[in-house]
Amino acid sequence: MERILLDEVIQTDYGQFDLVWADTGGFDGDVDRFFEGQVNGLVGSADSSGVYVNLARRSGGSSLRIVLRDDAPEADDSYQDVVEVSITIPPGAVVQWMSWAGETSGVLAEIPPGSYRLRVSARDRDEGASGECADGLVDAYMLEFGHHPSAPTPSSEWAPQTPSTGIVNGATVDSPRTHTHVDVAGSAVTPSGEFSSHTRPDQGGKPRSLTVCSG
Repeated sequence: MERILLDEVIQTDYGQFDLVWADTGGFDGDVDRFFEGQVNGLVGSADSSGVYVNLARRSGGSSLRIVLRDDAPEADDSYQDVVEVSITIPPGAVVQWMSWAGETSGVLAEIPPGSYRLRVSARDRDEGASGECADGLVDAYMLEFGHHPSAPTPSSEWAPQTPSTGIVNGATVDSPRTHTHVDVAGSAVTPSGEFSSHTRPDQGGKPRSLTVCSG
């Protein structure tokens, strides 16, 4: 069973989308704060006050859905990139989402405090990075919260149902799929094309240059 908490086109800048549950939450440019111990560049979850999601399209608008689930999410091959992280929302905290500089925001009151497995699935990030001026939507994201009493291992039901290509806790796993799995203890990285969606912003990620659209 799932509950859709947000289903919108997110208008932001610098591709910034944050989930926060403390006053100190929100990506502030300190890459180490959010990506410490991780290799991927899609989801920064190292900070205890929130999670940073790096949208591929800088400011043209990206489709984003947030879901609260009672069971493990099913595999969806329409998403090229999948990252999972473990997070803990402390007692008394309220989860909010916000775009760059808090220009748009909202409350996700349906997510109670506790330990969660968060799966972030991304579609067409390469196209989103190069399609700033494209008509209509390009890239899309699904964020799925699953309540979990403790952080599961990579082999748990929350792990991708098929192998991933990349490095998982130091072990190389080969598969033709491009799903990326990040667990609580480490991370995995899978090349997905021109846009460096799996590289930390300070370690090879494509710079966010301003594109002026004409017409």
